[in-house]
Amino acid sequence: MDFTAIFIPELVGTFLLVLLGCGVVANVALPGTKGNSGGFLMVNFGWGLAVFAGVYAAISTGAHINPAITFGLLAAGKDFAEGIDGTFANALVYVLAQMIGAFLGAVACWLAYKQHFDAPADGATKLGVFSTGPAMRSYGWNVVTEVIGTFVLVFVVLAFGLVQTGLGPLAVALLVVGIGASLGGPTGYAINPARDLGPRIAHAVLPIKGKGSSDWAYSWVPVVGPLLGGVLGGLLAAPLIGA
Repeated sequence: MDFTAIFIPELVGTFLLVLLGCGVVANVALPGTKGNSGGFLMVNFGWGLAVFAGVYAAISTGAHINPAITFGLLAAGKDFAEGIDGTFANALVYVLAQMIGAFLGAVACWLAYKQHFDAPADGATKLGVFSTGPAMRSYGWNVVTEVIGTFVLVFVVLAFGLVQTGLGPLAVALLVVGIGASLGGPTGYAINPARDLGPRIAHAVLPIKGKGSSDWAYSWVPVVGPLLGGVLGGLLAAPLIGA
């Protein structure tokens, strides 16, 4: 399969994921929006529906839209999609597309909410639209939370063959809602390195009024934790459930 056949769908799918996912956080968190103070459950459902849209857009590539899924499948020795071999070289194409799509999705979210980003609000609130942060900062335990949440994501996706068959966008969306509602409290459930790092880079480079720090000291947690959880889910799916 040629480069663009992988790159374009994954970029578009991840773009939609981050645009809609960061968008629901912006709607809940930023001052003066129609959805202000809508609550964490609104964020959970918004991210779930963002996954739903992203999966459909990237269905031809297996709709990974997440490096943790890509490396989980690589660890499991699975093909990435019909006609796409699960090789390290292909994994790099997936991840590059996911990172660029996530960055562009975050930029589009900023444009959609530009006036609200310009309104007075603390820097942590504005950063929270783009990337995750812990409720209680303890890097080791924050990594553990991200490992567990991403393990659930990858393990269940492999269990039902959702990525390979493309039959379950709604099921994946509801799974993400469930992970957020059950395990999202400690860290904001990145469960996707591209979803966190791409928007964090966008936050760092965009001219956002009063944005404050991009919290690079924490930035490795939502990358390392999900990658470890994804690989663990990929390695254990076959011996435990035959996936």
